[in-house]
Amino acid sequence: MKVAAIAFVALLAGAAAPAPTIGGCPLFPATNAWNQRVDKLPVAANSAQIIASIGNDVGVHADFGSGLWDGSKIGIPYVVVHGKTTPKTRLTFEYADESDKGPYPIPTNVPIEGGSDHHALIVDRDSCRLYELYALQRQNGGWTAGSGAIWSLRSNAVRPAGWTSADAAGLPILPGLARWAGDAATGHINHALRFTVQRTRRAYVYPARHFASSDTDPSLPPMGLRVRLKASVDISKLPPQARVAAQAMKTYGMIVADNGSNWYVTGAPSPHWSNDQLHALGALHGSDFEVVDTSRLRP
Repeated sequence: MKVAAIAFVALLAGAAAPAPTIGGCPLFPATNAWNQRVDKLPVAANSAQIIASIGNDVGVHADFGSGLWDGSKIGIPYVVVHGKTTPKTRLTFEYADESDKGPYPIPTNVPIEGGSDHHALIVDRDSCRLYELYALQRQNGGWTAGSGAIWSLRSNAVRPAGWTSADAAGLPILPGLARWAGDAATGHINHALRFTVQRTRRAYVYPARHFASSDTDPSLPPMGLRVRLKASVDISKLPPQARVAAQAMKTYGMIVADNGSNWYVTGAPSPHWSNDQLHALGALHGSDFEVVDTSRLRP
């Protein structure tokens, strides 16, 4: 039997898929919450209320793709560097009390997300560390940022309680992106996806560590909330790229990581994405999802 066929049979049998990798490093251990399957976990008791607050009739939007939008690539870019040869820089942070001091290996051509967030994601393949920055910009010959976080890609360690990261939920961004290379290009995405909602609660659940709201309405999602596409939803008619993303939503789910447009799913830009195929995810609506009880995933 060919290797691909063996892998496919293993997936059908419910066996754990290999953890994602990047630059020769694990994209966090297989036991990390981002890499854990949730298709067999129970539905949360307040699922219907929370899904309704996000929007039952709102369609899913792939906030990534190919080409340009308003002069910037579509999605959150990342770069893999050799930390041993990339100059390391110390930055001035707006939220210095909740940022890792660094230094950060920032290449001269570091890709920065367009729009207002200006995220920069850097993987050091030599040390297997992930450096993430929010609101990165050049200033007076140096670099400044809103906040920064450094992660060991071989560890499940989380931020201190109450700390932000480069993301509002205090989570790493890269493991939740739909990537083309090493991810969708293989025909499957073996991790949860990052998504945004307009209104969140003044609360967070594991693995999130930070909230970004003053609203205490229990029907609103906390940061770190995990949802999944219902098993009963037929995705067979979706085009291939949309179907790969939808299957990940069923198997691994999606995690609320930031405030933003409802049901916007994040990915990294790539010329290999078909915007037309990804647009087909709009056929999925909030009512097709359910909130997962992830208490079993907490250490």
